[in-house]
Amino acid sequence: MQSTISRFDTAVIDREPCEPRTRVIAVSSGKGGVGKTNVAANVAVALARSGQRVLVLDADIGLGNLDVLLGLVPRYTIEDVLSGVRTLDEITVEGPAGIHVLPASSGVPHLTALTDSQQIIIHEQLEQLAAGVDVLLIDTGAGISSNVTFFASSAHETVVVATPEPTSLTDAYALIKVLARQYRERHFKVLVNQAKGPREAAEVFRKLDRAIDQFLHVAVEYVGYIPHDDYVPLAVIRQKAVVDAFPDSPASQAFIKLADHVMQWPKSDIPKGSVQLLWQRGLKGA
Repeated sequence: MQSTISRFDTAVIDREPCEPRTRVIAVSSGKGGVGKTNVAANVAVALARSGQRVLVLDADIGLGNLDVLLGLVPRYTIEDVLSGVRTLDEITVEGPAGIHVLPASSGVPHLTALTDSQQIIIHEQLEQLAAGVDVLLIDTGAGISSNVTFFASSAHETVVVATPEPTSLTDAYALIKVLARQYRERHFKVLVNQAKGPREAAEVFRKLDRAIDQFLHVAVEYVGYIPHDDYVPLAVIRQKAVVDAFPDSPASQAFIKLADHVMQWPKSDIPKGSVQLLWQRGLKGA
């Protein structure tokens, strides 16, 4: 396992006010077990290897496992931040390819629903760190809890991860429904994971898109798929991102392609809501 005590190096991460450039992307899912954290971890590493400065927040606050997936052993977690013992800067650990990770706690039930004051603490400190990176990836929990919807609605873009399983599609629809009706989200990106091929992935998206178009009237954008790949669980056992452990595998190539795609997404200066307005102000160095 890797040593995980790390602080942001101001020589590497520029903290000076600058033009807005940080992409804040939430990776979410309606159902657990669809590979959401794997997606966030591998996209983060792929982005870093292409020269991007990447910060990843494990926003599954009470049940985090991003650190385990990457073989990291953090000394402190977000629980220490919320208790006032540490700051987000102080709990940051360095991961593969130089990504920076904000580890969540695990097995801490009282953090599965953050209070308003706890949300403010995380938001204010995260805003400062995010201003110094190119991409902030937020690996939310699964489902429609208040933590999930808060972090998903905070991001510029929300990527909903689904698999070909019918239950995954139902729960992805439920998540989009909650974000659309309660948080007025109007645009979502959909990534299909563990698909047998492009036809199956396209069919999964078509089913979801049809239901959303009929009942929710919001825009969903297909951003591709990650193929079912036996190298992925092997990488998980090794506690490494598959793009590191098996860079030539089909899933790795798909993650690299997705990371390239992410950098082509247009940046929006129009905030989605009150939380987004705070993000926009902070990331512009106002």
